[in-house]
Amino acid sequence: MLVLSRQRDESIIIGDNIKITIVDIRGDKIRIGIEAPPEVAVHRQEVYDAIQRDKQAEPTKETE
Repeated sequence: MLVLSRQRDESIIIGDNIKITIVDIRGDKIRIGIEAPPEVAVHRQEVYDAIQRDKQAEPTKETE
């Protein structure tokens, strides 16, 4: 894992098309802004995990 330090209004660029900006810092919470193309899914970890659980729970459709 790459760990970087950033201050408010500073950004990190991932690849050529994803930009993460530190928007606000309040106590132990950090607000970030993410700019990414529409074809790149961006989720909080707990939302992503729920999506993956839902996908695994879906019954597989058998072709006849």
